[in-house]
Amino acid sequence: MSAKTSHFILLNSLILFGTLCHSLPLSTSNRWIIDVASGNRVKLACVNWAAHMEAMVAEGLDKKPLKEIATKVALLGFNCVRLTWATFMFTRKQQASHTVAQSLHSLGLHKASIGMAKNNPSLLNLTLVEAYEAVVNELGANDLMVVLDNHVSRPMWCCRSNDGNGFFGDQHFSSEEWLQGLTEVAERFNGVRQVVAMSMRNELRGARQNVSQWYHYVQKGARSIHEANPEVLVIVSGLNYDTNLNFLQRRPLNLNLDNKLVYEAHWYSFSGKRREWEVQPLNQVCASAIQRFKNQAAFLITGQNPVPLFVSEFGVDQRGVNRADNRFLSCFLSFAAENDLDWALWALQGSYYLRNGRPGFDESYGVLDVDWNNLRNPKFQERFQLIQTMIQGMVHPFPHLIKINHAILTHYSTIFIGIDIRMGGSKNRFYPSSNASTYLMMYHPQSGRCVQVKGEDRIYLSSCQSGSRWSHEGEENPIRLIGSGLCLKVVGDGLPPILSTDCTSPQSTWKFVSSSKLHIAAPDEKSKMLCLESNFSNFSVIITGKCLCLEDTSTCNRDPQQQWFKLIPTNLQN
Repeated sequence: MSAKTSHFILLNSLILFGTLCHSLPLSTSNRWIIDVASGNRVKLACVNWAAHMEAMVAEGLDKKPLKEIATKVALLGFNCVRLTWATFMFTRKQQASHTVAQSLHSLGLHKASIGMAKNNPSLLNLTLVEAYEAVVNELGANDLMVVLDNHVSRPMWCCRSNDGNGFFGDQHFSSEEWLQGLTEVAERFNGVRQVVAMSMRNELRGARQNVSQWYHYVQKGARSIHEANPEVLVIVSGLNYDTNLNFLQRRPLNLNLDNKLVYEAHWYSFSGKRREWEVQPLNQVCASAIQRFKNQAAFLITGQNPVPLFVSEFGVDQRGVNRADNRFLSCFLSFAAENDLDWALWALQGSYYLRNGRPGFDESYGVLDVDWNNLRNPKFQERFQLIQTMIQGMVHPFPHLIKINHAILTHYSTIFIGIDIRMGGSKNRFYPSSNASTYLMMYHPQSGRCVQVKGEDRIYLSSCQSGSRWSHEGEENPIRLIGSGLCLKVVGDGLPPILSTDCTSPQSTWKFVSSSKLHIAAPDEKSKMLCLESNFSNFSVIITGKCLCLEDTSTCNRDPQQQWFKLIPTNLQN
């Protein structure tokens, strides 16, 4: 990781810290989560941290000090943590009274006990509930919001359809005990400012699942949380491993939670047919996956009565070796950026104390490596930088002013390119939220970068924080560089596009030419359609080339991701 990238991530997280200082408690307005005090939008850019497994202790505390882990989460650009918990830890007093040391010992986790004694000795003799509270407190000390997620009843890895944890009435899933647990946790964290939301159950599933019982118990659970802690958002999951909320189109959930209701959905490469991502035409698979997600969940953020949707789990093998995951991620990022979704990545943890009977299990989906030292994928920050940013601000007539520690920001201002934060004067300064008009960023999801213009002759990919502003009025219209009188023009196959004042020629008229809507093309002088493309050997270089795999047939053996660009609407200043 370069020094410049590190400083960018730190600055980005400091701005998020400033946002948190004036953003709690949270509420909802149409499809957005907002700050109650100002009415301005607050975006959840979270990471999942598991604490629901057999040990009932947040993972990784045998590897690193709690403070170091929480600080690292913030420096990686996240502004919140979805912290999982098991019902039994709060409802069964014998388990709740166990200390961390006793829990690890009972599972035969001698090595983890030694690591805990080295890295977090103060936690060893705390009860499991006290240790959980300590994690929540440390996250708050690092200005991170917390979403408390009821992941399972019996502590264990989630999920299988027949694991007894899937639906109301299953072997380990007593509805009464579940309600008791929700109430206990809501009351315990009432007044804990960083706890902004509770999700009532993770991934309902299995043979018992049915819509009528879903409505019955979800209403009970939501009311239990809201009555015990009216400040937190109440997050509602759907059926079939939290991939399906489609039934709400026919029968809305009849709940009055004082603008605290949020829905959640999960989306992975394996949410549909994973094999399709590996072998089927990628444009077609991406288009189908997006349409399926719209039909089953994302319809909630559109229409006459939109509501917030939190993608509380998505993730990929961070090693970059899974073909299906690699392809899925570019597709997901394009949709998440276009719609500026709230989300939580699975997962922070690089390892588990115990999973599937194996101590020290290596989590390939973990942002951190198995030793919790480094990023599993060194390009993680660059790939995720755009969706960690609030892209669509909810415009307020009186822009909210958010306090930031001026001394810290000034230290990094000479390194960060794209925002001038050297303001001089008083110690405390303010970062205004957006009240600007909408423009477009041209986003390349495979690299995580955006199209930037330098002068009038260099067009390249760079950080989206400094991406150029574009406009496009629809199919076969020019893509204009705002404020310049110039537009993007095709020159030839294998050549970089140029900026030109000739915005009426066919070579300056661009349209989307694939089923994924991720190929942006214009004709050359011989009427051959050429697509924008990042140079394979140098992601920063942009050329135009023959459009890849548009026919959606299995005969195409090329990967079209280098030609995937998305025009992302935003109203935020960069």
